[in-house]
Amino acid sequence: MALVPCQVLRAAILLSYCSILCNYKAIDMPAHQTYGGSWKFLTFIDLVIQAVFFGICVLTDLSSLLTKGNDSQEQERQMKKLIALRDWMMAVLAFPVGVFVVTMFWSIYIYDRELVYPKLLDNFIPAWLNHGMHTTVLPFVLIEMRTTHHQYPSRSCGLAAVCTFAVGYILWVCWIHHVTGVWVYPLLEHLSPGVKVIFFAAVTVVINIFYLVGEVLNNYIWDTQKCIEEGKEKPKLD
Repeated sequence: MALVPCQVLRAAILLSYCSILCNYKAIDMPAHQTYGGSWKFLTFIDLVIQAVFFGICVLTDLSSLLTKGNDSQEQERQMKKLIALRDWMMAVLAFPVGVFVVTMFWSIYIYDRELVYPKLLDNFIPAWLNHGMHTTVLPFVLIEMRTTHHQYPSRSCGLAAVCTFAVGYILWVCWIHHVTGVWVYPLLEHLSPGVKVIFFAAVTVVINIFYLVGEVLNNYIWDTQKCIEEGKEKPKLD
């Protein structure tokens, strides 16, 4: 039996994301006042994705609790739609984008923080908030994957959706540079046009790989869980 019900964990994670978003938006940073505002940063977009996703998870839990024992076919259909939306968001956005943000941020940060998170930002963003945006995303999404089975879409549809998101964000970053003359991330200032194309292509490939990792991990966790449960039931059948 779980020490903490998964429904409570989801509610706690949702509240933590709401707190992180509120604290981040309350910071008076010059970057927030420029074209695109907070929405030009993938970290902020990911925080919104995670908050919306866990909001849907909590809504699913509440709906399940309120409709328990109800035989209404209409409510059952609505519940299935909500679960399908939850699973789609986990597969296509919450897991691949969340893992990408954490791994990409800390990889570049360790190499040279000035390329992705200049030291100047320490004057605006406290360490706990930085970790809330760039670290805890990974354990939170892994906890969700471990506690709830998610039905992934077909691989072709899933990868197409991930590619659409990745390309859409890359075009958004390029548009911001076109309008302002400044790249969202300092790293891009150091790359030649040809290298930028390769970099953007590599980013798209990596986020697709994370989608596949999520699919494999989800299947592994729940296939293993199924085997364990079947193993426990065998003595009863004998």
